[in-house]
Amino acid sequence: MVNTNDLSLVVGVILAVLAVPSLLNAWTEDRAPRFGAIIGLTGVVLIGVAMMRHPSGYSLNDVGPAFGRVFRAFLF
Repeated sequence: MVNTNDLSLVVGVILAVLAVPSLLNAWTEDRAPRFGAIIGLTGVVLIGVAMMRHPSGYSLNDVGPAFGRVFRAFLF
């Protein structure tokens, strides 16, 4: 079973990264970045929730192992 804090962190990072191309596309086409902003904000909120719920917080060195734990839980 996967830790919900790790899952929130991983989903948040993935959403935040996927929001960047949408934000850039909206900016270059001179239109409002609604979808990218919603996805990015959701990702940032999930990252914040994971960091607040984790007893000692997450550092950059903890992100890689969190991805490994989440992917391993879904694969096996």
